[in-house]
Amino acid sequence: MKFENDAERIAMIVSINSIIGNLLLSLGKLIAGFVAQSAAMVSDGIHSASDVFGTLIVMAGVKFSNKASDDDHPYGHERIECIAAILLAIILTIIALLIGYSGYEKIVGDPAELEIPGQLALWAAIISIVAKEAMFWYTRNAAQKINSGALMAEAWHHRSDAMSSVGAFIGILGARMGYPILDPIASLVICVMILYAAYEVFKDSMDKMVDRSCDGETTIAMEDLVSRVPGVEHLDSLHSRLFGSRIYVDIEISVKDNLTLLQAHHIAEMVHTAVEANFPLVKHCMVHVNPLSEDSHESCTMLPPDLRPHNQNN
Repeated sequence: MKFENDAERIAMIVSINSIIGNLLLSLGKLIAGFVAQSAAMVSDGIHSASDVFGTLIVMAGVKFSNKASDDDHPYGHERIECIAAILLAIILTIIALLIGYSGYEKIVGDPAELEIPGQLALWAAIISIVAKEAMFWYTRNAAQKINSGALMAEAWHHRSDAMSSVGAFIGILGARMGYPILDPIASLVICVMILYAAYEVFKDSMDKMVDRSCDGETTIAMEDLVSRVPGVEHLDSLHSRLFGSRIYVDIEISVKDNLTLLQAHHIAEMVHTAVEANFPLVKHCMVHVNPLSEDSHESCTMLPPDLRPHNQNN
């Protein structure tokens, strides 16, 4: 398989391992759920099975988002990864609602029909908790390493599965202790946990889709860095926007008005290089230079008549 870069290679290896792990877990949990007659474990198995489809979406998103820029997409394809994460959030929501509805039906149904789960379901829940928590940390570390929103969404999908297994374990244990109603109640708890994970994934992806600025700590660090570049008399403005997993930055600085164009350009180039070198997530930094003088911000009436806005009189 050909990879565009190391980030894509890491994401694909992690995703393939996730698929293998989830297939084994979902198969084991479904078998244990049916054999031990545990609705909670069957719900948990369905959740794990949904991870497989989610991982395939993540792989597609990462693959396309790492494509090089082209004439039709000069800014790259990073936002495709956000779309993949949003699709994953939608899948999580649908799965959660189906699981919740199934548990609700059992709760409002005939209590005599509630089964007491077998011990096999308990062991399946314990194995799932350990395995899914390990998969969470494995995927999370990889996502942080390559700053992948889709892969981080997949990591939280693993964590939600681990938490749902905790809920399943409590429900199954309670049912075996003489409270069979706790088994379907565990399904409702699993539903809520999955919905919360879906919300977190969706919110993070939407922030990156709508050009939200980067966090305040990063912004302050950038401002401090730019202000310390030799020749920068004043930082006029600094705006950032998230573009998928990367950041675009627009900066305006003031320099002494008696500098030559070459000198001013050199200062702007130092700012540009400093920001991109110290903040690896910055894909591009645009720097605009203003002369530091009282009349440096005159209106566009200084423009020749043919370049002024159409609605402005001479």
